[in-house]
Amino acid sequence: MSYSETVNTTILFVKQKLENAEGGHDWFHIERVYKNALLIANSEVCDITVVKLAALLHDIADSKFHNGDETIGPKITREFLESQKVDQVTIQHVIHIIENISFKGGNFEKNFSSIELDIVQDADRLDAIGAIGIARTFNYGGFKNRPLYNPNIAPKLRMTKEDYKNSEAPTLNHFYEKLLLLKDKMNTKTGKQIAQERHKFMMTFLSQFYAEWDGEK
Repeated sequence: MSYSETVNTTILFVKQKLENAEGGHDWFHIERVYKNALLIANSEVCDITVVKLAALLHDIADSKFHNGDETIGPKITREFLESQKVDQVTIQHVIHIIENISFKGGNFEKNFSSIELDIVQDADRLDAIGAIGIARTFNYGGFKNRPLYNPNIAPKLRMTKEDYKNSEAPTLNHFYEKLLLLKDKMNTKTGKQIAQERHKFMMTFLSQFYAEWDGEK
């Protein structure tokens, strides 16, 4: 099977696996990350097959929907790619990306590095900010039945991986605990450029939110 056929088969597999996923982590999230990754990859020297497969499979089993178990995604990925007769070097590279892509409170030290990881990580983070990032944040907050905002609960700016995973804070706190931090954590030139504009949009949104909350306009 050619790599283009493998990618097409992977798309069908991911669509099926995420058919009933939460709206911020469904197939359309994967599709946006995939498009972001291809855009970023155009300006980088990279293994495009690894980028495509990792972008498509990076959220095949997000740990936040599996009781925090971070081993399920890599396990599903390995089984699927082996069934497609993908070579072991490519499989291992894709798994390393999946294991190291997440934010995890911002204090997680990556134990693997590659330009392909940089590309897919930036692509994923771009979908967490800007207009769609805002929509996804409030969608997930509603999914978890969290309050929109509580001025008496301050954001926690220095969380451990466990603190971040178990947080039940109001949705607006997530902007300060993650979204507004991503602009300065981008890896690639293209990712950094796109993040600048999306960051500005979030700041405008927050300004309007607080004005409306306080009855100023």
